[in-house]
Parts: sequence; C-alpha cells; structure tokens
Amino acid sequence: MTQDISRRTHVIRLTQIALLAAIEVVMSFTPLGFIMIPFLAIKATLVHIPVIVGGALLGPGAGAVLGGIFGLCSIINNTLYPGITSFVFSPFLAAGLYGPMGVLKTLVIALVPRILVGVVAGLLANPAAEKHTRVRLLAGGAAAAMTNTLLVMGGIYLFYGKDYAQTIGQSYELLLAYILGVISFNGVIEALLAAVITMALVPILRKAAKPRS
Repeated sequence: MTQDISRRTHVIRLTQIALLAAIEVVMSFTPLGFIMIPFLAIKATLVHIPVIVGGALLGPGAGAVLGGIFGLCSIINNTLYPGITSFVFSPFLAAGLYGPMGVLKTLVIALVPRILVGVVAGLLANPAAEKHTRVRLLAGGAAAAMTNTLLVMGGIYLFYGKDYAQTIGQSYELLLAYILGVISFNGVIEALLAAVITMALVPILRKAAKPRS
C-alpha cells in the first residue's frame, strides 16, 4: 500500500511538472504571458507564474527545472523573434556582437535569474510546511518575482549597461534611474500578481494532488 502511494505521488509530481512546463511554453510564445496595466501603460509579465507555482507546490528542485525551461523559452523567443534589446537574452545574437564572452554573459542573464525564481519560491513557500501556509505563499510568490526582475535588470546593467542604454535611446548616466523605475513599477506589480496568484492556486493544487489510498 505504501509503495503504491509513493508511486502514485511520483507520477502526480512528474505530471504536474510537465503540465506547468507546457503552460510556460504557451505563455512564453503568446500574449497570455503578459498583462497590460492600463493606467500605467505598461505590460507586466506572467510567464514566471508557473515557475513560482511549481516551486511553491513541489519544492526548489522542481522550481529550478521549471525556471530553466523559462530561461530556455526566453532564449528561443528572443532568437526567433528578435527586438532591439534581444541581444541581452539571446546568446546567438550576442555571439555575433561580442564573441564568446557575450555568449556567457547573456546565458547568465537569461538562465540564472529564472532558475533562482523557482528555487526562491520553493525555499520560502516551503511545500512541506503546514502552519502559516498562506503567509509563506505570499512571501514566496512576491520574493520569487522580484528575484527575476532584480537579477535580470541588474545583469543587464552590469554586463551591457552602455550598449543597452544606447540601444533604448537612454543616457548611460540615467540608466540606473531607468532600471530602478522598471523595478519600482513593473517589478512591484509583477510581485503583487505573483503573490496573489500563488496564494490562490497552490492550496487548491495541493489538495487536488493528494493521492487517495
């Protein structure tokens, strides 16, 4: 009986990871991954939500896997459908502009923050804990979303500051203020959305996923 429950738990876990990964891919390549904030005239990303939910539901290991998929989707998207700033997310574009060092820098920006999104969600939400679950989910969702914003924008500033500023038509001297503005508006809105959605979804998914004896 115990072995059957363990096997079913493993199958459910793999199924959940596969479903969340599929949702990530769909959101990455469609408008479903973004939400317009009309009164601010900005788009907030929702693509990291499946990563955060997966980390909170299944732990930091699964979160890291889902975060890696998020990063790969970003690389593919920016390579196939490049914009003026896609070189900071596509190692293929960066290779032509900056050589091997550009590839390394871009891979760090595209992958490391996204992997850490799932890890942070898993560590803070603590799927094994029962007490104060909603508080943990709120904190985990918000912190994981801010991890993405802070590390991506910080990596851009650190590795590509001058070129990024020139590309977006911004003075390099004002780039830090611009990045802080992105973090303050987009980052905070994305963190609030992630916190609320994570708190709402994860308890339902936990209950649905419990194997029945």
